[in-house]
Amino acid sequence: MNAWAQQFAVALPAVFFVVDVFGVLPLFLGMTAGHPAARSRGTALRACLAGAGLLTFFALFGGVLFKVMGITLPAFRVAGGLLLLVTALDMINARPSGTRTSAEEQAEGEAKDDIALVPLAMPLLAGPGAIATVMVLMDKGGSLLLGVAVVLPAIALTFVAAFGVLAAAPLVHRALRSSGVAILERVMGLVLAAIAVQFIFDGARMLLAPA
Repeated sequence: MNAWAQQFAVALPAVFFVVDVFGVLPLFLGMTAGHPAARSRGTALRACLAGAGLLTFFALFGGVLFKVMGITLPAFRVAGGLLLLVTALDMINARPSGTRTSAEEQAEGEAKDDIALVPLAMPLLAGPGAIATVMVLMDKGGSLLLGVAVVLPAIALTFVAAFGVLAAAPLVHRALRSSGVAILERVMGLVLAAIAVQFIFDGARMLLAPA
């Protein structure tokens, strides 16, 4: 297996699981209750485009922003891994993650006329955990070109799938039911926890390595 395939095999599940569209599904249904189907699909499309754009921006330029602030990548790997681990534990327990949104933000979203950008795109789909994940993955291969070739397709495929799920939200929710969604959440959370631990380990090893 070549370097691209190896990195992509890590990046795609990492991005897909941390975006966690199945966890967003019940919230999306609640916020779009009473909306015509065409309007709900339009909302889903705009949210997915905005979320993909936001993650792409941080994948490409997030490292530069942190260098300007004097934050090293190893330190960010540890911090991002810890944030990802908290999100993963919430997924394993099938409960809404406090790192993505609060009850107040959800209530405000239900009252808003347009939820595509806030809170759907940010922070539900492209939240802090997702931003941290794509930034760490960009550096994982050790090459900017490899990072672009791996992470950007992973973001694109994730949000194509996310749009498919949200566009058919009522059908998907009826098919999976609440128990099915909870099972998917726990399985994805378990994998995400392993990825988070690897991020923390890699960052700690780089921080403790002799200069």
